[in-house]
Amino acid sequence: MKAVILAGGFGSRLSEETTLKPKPMVEIGGRPILWHIMKIYSSYGINEFIILLGYKGYYIKEYFANYFLHQSDVKIDIKNNKIEVINNESEPWKVTLLDTGLDTMTGGRIKRAEPHIGKKPFLLTYGDGVADININELIKFHKSHGKKLTLTSAQPDGRFGGLNINNENRVIEFNEKPKGDGSWINAGFFVCEPEVFDYLNGGDSTIFEQYPLKTMANKGEIFTYKHNSFWMPMDTIRDKKVLNELWENNKAKWKIWD
Repeated sequence: MKAVILAGGFGSRLSEETTLKPKPMVEIGGRPILWHIMKIYSSYGINEFIILLGYKGYYIKEYFANYFLHQSDVKIDIKNNKIEVINNESEPWKVTLLDTGLDTMTGGRIKRAEPHIGKKPFLLTYGDGVADININELIKFHKSHGKKLTLTSAQPDGRFGGLNINNENRVIEFNEKPKGDGSWINAGFFVCEPEVFDYLNGGDSTIFEQYPLKTMANKGEIFTYKHNSFWMPMDTIRDKKVLNELWENNKAKWKIWD
C-alpha cells in the first residue's frame, strides 16, 4: 500500500519559517517533519510514498535528490570530482514527487495522485502532523467496516473543527468549530479506497475537507479510528518549539522506530 502525503500548502500560520521553505521541511530535531512522518509509516513496512508538492516544492525535490548529502557523512574529492558516502543512513523508500500546482486545494492535489495509485487502497495524511499511531491497527480497522474511507480522530486542545461520531464510530457530520473540550477532530492518517477519487472531480479548487468528506459522511461511507494517544500538528512556532523540546528530551512519543 502506498502512502500519499499532502505537502503543498503555504503554511501561513508558520510564516516565520515558511517564508524560506515549505512547511513539511521545517525541522524537528534537525530533520524535516516530513521525514518524521515517513519514518512512522516506514516502521510498519510502508515504504512507497507519493508526496504532493506545491509551495516551494523544489526544496523537497532537492532534499530527496541529495538525500545522502543531507543524511550521511561524505568525503568529497574535488580534484577528481568524486563523492564517497560514509556511514550510509539511507532508507528503503521509493518516493514519487508530484507538482500539483501552487494554488491547488487539498482535494485537487489528491486527485493528481490517482494515475500513480490506480484501483488500489491507499494511505493519506497531512505533511505537518505526527502521532504514535499504529498503522497496522488503522488498516485492520479500515478493512473491518468495509466503507470507502477511514480517518483518524484525536482530541487536542479545542483549536480545530469537530466531528460528530455515532456509537459505531461512523462519522455523521463535520462541525466547523468544536463545541467544547473533548471534541474529536480530523487528525489525518486516512485509509482510502480508490472510489474516494470519484468525489474529487471538482478540479483544482476542490477542498478535500469540504464537499468530498461531508458527502461521504452523509452517505455513511466514513468511519473513524479513534486515536487516544499522542498526536500533534505543527501549525505555529509554539508547536515547533514543543515538538523540538520533546525530541531533545527523548519524549517524542511519535518516534516508534529504533
